[in-house]
Amino acid sequence: MTQTVYLNGKFLPIEQAFVPVLDRGFIFGDGVYEVIPVYSRHPFRLSAHLQRLQHSLDNIRLNNPHADEEWTDLIRELIARDENEDQQVYLHITRGVAKRDHPFPVGATPTVFMMSNPLITPATALVEQGVAAISAVDNRWGGCDIKAISLLPNVLLRQLAVDAGVNETVLFRDGILTEGTASNIFAVEQGVILAPPKDHHMLPGITYDLLLEFAVTHGFPVQIGKFDEARIRQADELWLSSSTREVLAITSLDGQPIGNGQPGPLFRTMYALYQDYKHKVMRNG
Repeated sequence: MTQTVYLNGKFLPIEQAFVPVLDRGFIFGDGVYEVIPVYSRHPFRLSAHLQRLQHSLDNIRLNNPHADEEWTDLIRELIARDENEDQQVYLHITRGVAKRDHPFPVGATPTVFMMSNPLITPATALVEQGVAAISAVDNRWGGCDIKAISLLPNVLLRQLAVDAGVNETVLFRDGILTEGTASNIFAVEQGVILAPPKDHHMLPGITYDLLLEFAVTHGFPVQIGKFDEARIRQADELWLSSSTREVLAITSLDGQPIGNGQPGPLFRTMYALYQDYKHKVMRNG
Protein backbone atom coordinates (compact mmCIF):
# COMPACT_ATOMS: atom_id res chain seq x y z
CA MET A 1 0.00 0.00 0.00
CA THR A 2 1.36 3.42 -0.99
CA GLN A 3 1.99 5.72 1.96
CA THR A 4 -0.13 8.87 1.90
CA VAL A 5 1.32 12.08 3.32
CA TYR A 6 0.06 15.63 3.72
CA LEU A 7 1.97 18.53 2.19
CA ASN A 8 0.78 22.13 1.97
CA GLY A 9 -2.94 21.47 1.69
CA LYS A 10 -2.87 18.19 -0.22
CA PHE A 11 -2.92 14.49 0.63
CA LEU A 12 -0.72 12.67 -1.86
CA PRO A 13 1.54 9.61 -2.25
CA ILE A 14 4.88 10.11 -0.54
CA GLU A 15 6.67 9.57 -3.86
CA GLN A 16 5.01 12.74 -5.15
CA ALA A 17 5.84 14.92 -2.14
CA PHE A 18 8.68 17.37 -2.78
CA VAL A 19 9.97 20.48 -1.01
CA PRO A 20 11.98 23.24 -2.79
CA VAL A 21 15.69 23.35 -1.98
CA LEU A 22 15.32 26.92 -0.69
CA ASP A 23 12.89 25.85 2.02
CA ARG A 24 14.28 27.30 5.25
CA GLY A 25 13.83 23.96 6.96
CA PHE A 26 16.37 22.50 4.52
CA ILE A 27 18.70 25.51 4.52
CA PHE A 28 18.62 26.55 8.19
CA GLY A 29 16.69 23.89 10.11
CA ASP A 30 14.21 26.74 10.66
CA GLY A 31 11.14 24.91 11.87
CA VAL A 32 9.50 22.76 14.52
CA TYR A 33 7.86 19.35 14.72
CA GLU A 34 5.68 17.04 16.80
CA VAL A 35 5.32 13.25 17.08
CA ILE A 36 1.92 12.00 18.19
CA PRO A 37 1.31 8.33 19.07
CA VAL A 38 -1.96 6.83 17.87
CA TYR A 39 -3.60 3.85 19.56
CA SER A 40 -6.52 2.13 17.79
CA ARG A 41 -6.74 5.25 15.59
CA HIS A 42 -7.06 7.57 18.61
CA PRO A 43 -4.31 10.21 18.88
CA PHE A 44 -2.64 10.24 22.30
CA ARG A 45 -3.37 13.46 24.22
CA LEU A 46 -3.78 15.46 21.04
CA SER A 47 -4.63 18.72 22.79
CA ALA A 48 -1.41 18.54 24.82
CA HIS A 49 0.63 17.91 21.67
CA LEU A 50 -1.01 20.85 19.92
CA GLN A 51 -0.34 23.04 22.95
CA ARG A 52 3.35 22.05 22.85
CA LEU A 53 3.39 22.73 19.11
CA GLN A 54 2.07 26.23 19.79
CA HIS A 55 4.78 26.75 22.44
CA SER A 56 7.45 25.80 19.88
CA LEU A 57 5.97 28.05 17.19
CA ASP A 58 5.69 30.98 19.58
CA ASN A 59 9.31 30.59 20.59
CA ILE A 60 10.58 30.71 17.00
CA ARG A 61 8.11 33.53 16.18
CA LEU A 62 6.25 31.62 13.51
CA ASN A 63 2.49 32.01 13.18
CA ASN A 64 0.53 28.78 13.52
CA PRO A 65 -0.82 27.96 10.04
CA HIS A 66 -3.89 26.20 11.50
CA ALA A 67 -6.28 26.46 14.41
CA ASP A 68 -6.46 23.47 16.73
CA GLU A 69 -9.73 22.34 15.16
CA GLU A 70 -8.13 22.36 11.71
CA TRP A 71 -5.11 20.41 12.96
CA THR A 72 -7.44 17.89 14.54
CA ASP A 73 -9.33 17.36 11.29
CA LEU A 74 -6.12 17.03 9.25
CA ILE A 75 -4.53 14.60 11.68
CA ARG A 76 -7.64 12.44 11.88
CA GLU A 77 -7.87 12.39 8.07
CA LEU A 78 -4.23 11.29 7.81
CA ILE A 79 -4.83 8.56 10.39
CA ALA A 80 -7.89 7.36 8.48
CA ARG A 81 -5.87 7.08 5.26
CA ASP A 82 -3.31 4.75 6.88
CA GLU A 83 -3.91 1.01 7.17
CA ASN A 84 -2.38 0.64 10.66
CA GLU A 85 -4.45 0.79 13.82
CA ASP A 86 -1.45 2.00 15.87
CA GLN A 87 0.51 4.80 14.27
CA GLN A 88 2.89 7.65 14.97
CA VAL A 89 1.99 10.91 13.27
CA TYR A 90 4.91 13.18 12.42
CA LEU A 91 4.05 16.86 11.96
CA HIS A 92 6.64 19.29 10.54
CA ILE A 93 6.36 23.05 10.00
CA THR A 94 9.06 25.30 8.53
CA ARG A 95 9.17 29.04 7.89
CA GLY A 96 8.79 28.33 4.19
CA VAL A 97 10.62 29.04 0.95
CA ALA A 98 12.70 32.21 0.56
CA LYS A 99 16.02 33.54 -0.68
CA ARG A 100 18.81 32.32 1.59
CA ASP A 101 19.28 35.03 4.20
CA HIS A 102 19.30 34.75 7.98
CA PRO A 103 16.55 37.29 8.85
CA PHE A 104 12.93 36.15 8.70
CA PRO A 105 11.59 36.49 5.15
CA VAL A 106 8.62 38.79 4.64
CA GLY A 107 5.55 37.13 3.19
CA ALA A 108 6.84 33.56 3.13
CA THR A 109 4.20 30.83 3.47
CA PRO A 110 5.01 28.14 6.06
CA THR A 111 5.62 24.63 4.76
CA VAL A 112 3.38 22.08 6.47
CA PHE A 113 4.18 18.38 6.17
CA MET A 114 2.65 15.36 7.93
CA MET A 115 3.17 11.63 7.62
CA SER A 116 2.12 8.58 9.58
CA ASN A 117 4.19 5.45 10.22
CA PRO A 118 3.46 2.28 12.19
CA LEU A 119 3.85 2.69 15.96
CA ILE A 120 6.23 0.02 17.23
CA THR A 121 6.19 -0.10 21.02
CA PRO A 122 9.07 -1.64 23.03
CA ALA A 123 9.44 -5.40 22.88
CA THR A 124 8.49 -7.42 25.95
CA ALA A 125 12.13 -8.35 26.53
CA LEU A 126 13.10 -4.68 26.89
CA VAL A 127 10.32 -4.13 29.39
CA GLU A 128 11.22 -7.21 31.43
CA GLN A 129 15.00 -6.81 31.36
CA GLY A 130 15.41 -3.06 31.11
CA VAL A 131 17.82 -1.25 28.81
CA ALA A 132 21.40 -0.04 29.03
CA ALA A 133 22.46 3.58 28.59
CA ILE A 134 25.60 5.68 28.56
CA SER A 135 26.06 9.24 29.76
CA ALA A 136 27.43 12.33 28.04
CA VAL A 137 27.81 16.05 28.58
CA ASP A 138 24.72 17.92 27.38
CA ASN A 139 26.28 20.29 24.85
CA ARG A 140 23.07 21.26 23.06
CA TRP A 141 21.76 24.81 22.75
CA GLY A 142 19.79 26.59 25.47
CA GLY A 143 16.33 26.17 23.90
CA CYS A 144 15.72 22.45 24.38
CA ASP A 145 12.10 23.13 25.35
CA ILE A 146 11.49 24.03 21.69
CA LYS A 147 10.81 20.95 19.58
CA ALA A 148 13.02 22.22 16.77
CA ILE A 149 13.81 20.26 13.61
CA SER A 150 17.50 21.25 13.90
CA LEU A 151 18.43 18.12 15.85
CA LEU A 152 22.09 17.62 14.92
CA PRO A 153 23.33 17.75 18.56
CA ASN A 154 20.74 15.13 19.55
CA VAL A 155 21.70 13.01 16.54
CA LEU A 156 25.39 13.07 17.48
CA LEU A 157 24.69 12.29 21.13
CA ARG A 158 22.29 9.49 20.23
CA GLN A 159 24.88 8.00 17.87
CA LEU A 160 27.18 7.63 20.89
CA ALA A 161 24.60 5.21 22.30
CA VAL A 162 24.35 3.35 18.99
CA ASP A 163 28.13 3.07 18.81
CA ALA A 164 28.17 1.68 22.36
CA GLY A 165 25.40 -0.81 21.59
CA VAL A 166 23.01 0.68 24.16
CA ASN A 167 19.54 2.20 24.05
CA GLU A 168 19.99 5.83 25.08
CA THR A 169 22.41 8.57 26.11
CA VAL A 170 21.59 10.21 29.45
CA LEU A 171 22.64 13.86 29.45
CA PHE A 172 24.16 15.98 32.21
CA ARG A 173 24.65 19.74 31.89
CA ASP A 174 27.16 21.19 34.36
CA GLY A 175 26.83 17.95 36.32
CA ILE A 176 23.01 18.15 36.53
CA LEU A 177 20.59 15.67 34.91
CA THR A 178 18.62 17.14 32.02
CA GLU A 179 17.13 14.38 29.81
CA GLY A 180 17.98 11.77 27.19
CA THR A 181 18.64 12.47 23.54
CA ALA A 182 15.05 11.48 22.66
CA SER A 183 13.47 10.89 26.06
CA ASN A 184 12.81 12.30 29.50
CA ILE A 185 14.62 10.71 32.44
CA PHE A 186 13.30 9.85 35.91
CA ALA A 187 15.10 8.41 38.93
CA VAL A 188 13.78 6.73 42.08
CA GLU A 189 15.44 7.22 45.46
CA GLN A 190 14.02 5.42 48.51
CA GLY A 191 10.56 5.34 46.96
CA VAL A 192 10.61 9.00 45.85
CA ILE A 193 10.35 9.77 42.13
CA LEU A 194 12.96 12.35 41.08
CA ALA A 195 12.19 14.38 37.96
CA PRO A 196 14.07 17.27 36.33
CA PRO A 197 12.08 20.51 36.06
CA LYS A 198 10.45 21.59 32.82
CA ASP A 199 12.84 24.40 31.92
CA HIS A 200 14.81 25.43 28.83
CA HIS A 201 17.17 22.47 29.20
CA MET A 202 14.61 19.73 28.49
CA LEU A 203 11.68 19.05 26.23
CA PRO A 204 8.41 19.01 28.20
CA GLY A 205 7.32 15.47 27.43
CA ILE A 206 3.65 14.54 27.16
CA THR A 207 4.45 11.10 28.61
CA TYR A 208 6.53 12.82 31.33
CA ASP A 209 3.36 14.69 32.37
CA LEU A 210 1.26 11.52 32.34
CA LEU A 211 3.69 9.62 34.57
CA LEU A 212 3.68 12.47 37.09
CA GLU A 213 -0.13 12.43 37.00
CA PHE A 214 -0.04 8.72 37.82
CA ALA A 215 2.30 9.44 40.73
CA VAL A 216 0.00 12.09 42.18
CA THR A 217 -3.15 10.03 41.65
CA HIS A 218 -1.67 6.92 43.30
CA GLY A 219 0.12 8.67 46.13
CA PHE A 220 3.74 8.20 45.08
CA PRO A 221 5.96 10.99 46.40
CA VAL A 222 7.59 13.16 43.73
CA GLN A 223 10.48 15.59 43.96
CA ILE A 224 11.03 17.91 41.01
CA GLY A 225 14.43 19.55 41.00
CA LYS A 226 18.01 19.66 39.80
CA PHE A 227 19.76 16.38 40.61
CA ASP A 228 23.50 15.95 40.35
CA GLU A 229 25.19 13.13 38.50
CA ALA A 230 26.42 11.29 41.59
CA ARG A 231 22.90 11.11 42.99
CA ILE A 232 21.50 9.77 39.73
CA ARG A 233 24.17 7.08 39.51
CA GLN A 234 23.31 5.95 43.04
CA ALA A 235 19.55 5.87 42.43
CA ASP A 236 17.51 2.74 43.10
CA GLU A 237 15.78 3.01 39.72
CA LEU A 238 16.21 4.97 36.51
CA TRP A 239 13.59 5.28 33.76
CA LEU A 240 13.24 6.84 30.35
CA SER A 241 9.95 7.96 28.85
CA SER A 242 8.87 9.15 25.42
CA SER A 243 5.82 9.15 23.18
CA THR A 244 7.01 6.13 21.20
CA ARG A 245 8.98 4.20 23.84
CA GLU A 246 6.35 4.79 26.55
CA VAL A 247 8.31 4.06 29.76
CA LEU A 248 11.35 1.79 30.10
CA ALA A 249 13.69 0.98 32.98
CA ILE A 250 17.36 1.85 32.54
CA THR A 251 19.15 -0.93 34.39
CA SER A 252 22.75 0.03 33.65
CA LEU A 253 24.52 3.34 33.05
CA ASP A 254 28.02 3.40 31.60
CA GLY A 255 28.30 -0.31 32.30
CA GLN A 256 27.40 0.00 35.99
CA PRO A 257 24.12 -1.39 37.38
CA ILE A 258 21.36 0.92 38.53
CA GLY A 259 20.06 -0.45 41.82
CA ASN A 260 20.18 -4.24 41.59
CA GLY A 261 20.45 -4.16 37.81
CA GLN A 262 16.79 -5.15 37.29
CA PRO A 263 13.66 -3.11 36.58
CA GLY A 264 12.44 -1.89 39.95
CA PRO A 265 9.03 -2.25 41.60
CA LEU A 266 8.01 1.38 41.04
CA PHE A 267 8.86 1.10 37.36
CA ARG A 268 6.71 -2.02 37.07
CA THR A 269 3.81 -0.20 38.71
CA MET A 270 4.19 2.79 36.38
CA TYR A 271 4.43 0.57 33.34
CA ALA A 272 1.26 -1.27 34.36
CA LEU A 273 -0.55 2.03 34.92
CA TYR A 274 0.52 3.25 31.51
CA GLN A 275 -0.71 0.08 29.82
CA ASP A 276 -4.00 0.29 31.71
CA TYR A 277 -4.44 3.91 30.61
CA LYS A 278 -3.58 3.00 27.04
CA HIS A 279 -6.14 0.22 26.86
CA LYS A 280 -8.96 1.78 28.87
CA VAL A 281 -8.65 5.38 27.73
CA MET A 282 -6.84 5.43 24.38
CA ARG A 283 -8.20 2.30 22.77
CA ASN A 284 -11.72 3.27 23.77
CA GLY A 285 -11.37 6.81 22.48
